[in-house]
Amino acid sequence: GRIREFLEKPGSPEGLADEPQSVLASMGNYVFDADALVAAVTADAADEGSRHDMGGDIIPAFVDRGEAGVYDFRDNVMQGSHGRDRDYWRDVGTLQSYYEAHLDLVSPVPAFNLYNYEWPIYTHYGPHPPAKFAQDAAGSPGRATDSLVSPGVVISGGHVTESVLSPGCFVDSGAHVHESVLLDDVTVGAGAVVRRAILDKSVVVPPGASIGVDPERDAALGLTVTESGLVVAGKEHLIHA
Repeated sequence: GRIREFLEKPGSPEGLADEPQSVLASMGNYVFDADALVAAVTADAADEGSRHDMGGDIIPAFVDRGEAGVYDFRDNVMQGSHGRDRDYWRDVGTLQSYYEAHLDLVSPVPAFNLYNYEWPIYTHYGPHPPAKFAQDAAGSPGRATDSLVSPGVVISGGHVTESVLSPGCFVDSGAHVHESVLLDDVTVGAGAVVRRAILDKSVVVPPGASIGVDPERDAALGLTVTESGLVVAGKEHLIHA
């Protein structure tokens, strides 16, 4: 299982002998002994010709010394998985792929099953209380359908559909969040609309504002609008109504 050669994003990669149209690709998961990594990074820092890049310099150095092994993902056995999610993998290196990976999780039959307790995902949400769905002053209930709602989220008379809400988010009365990814502590004000958006941590959408409805207005507000129409707000961005 030793790596013969490691090339970082080659322009013309060499195909496999038995499948010329395919190549072996790194998933970017690296496991080191701490001492070996410290020694490698220290040596690389002293090399003036290095770009000091993990995939471009550090890994090839291990390969050249014959010290880099490989784990083939095709051999991975995940307990409790089924054909649909056994080989699930996404490269989330772009905004679009990051967004699509989240939406993979909210469908009634998700592409990747987070509820496989034979293969738990260990994470830390912090000291948040359970999510809360509350009526607003007018008696309208807070609702979420086909969505993942994290601890600490409060939906007070708002409606969330096909979205992922991270810890500490707040969706106020009459607001509608659809096909969106909200990171920690995002606030969506009363009557606001958020569609096909990624809102980074602590973004504030004021009452009555609309995100993902008018691309030109979104761009004028300083938001990133991708070619596919996905709208992205950076961390702590205060959006104007």
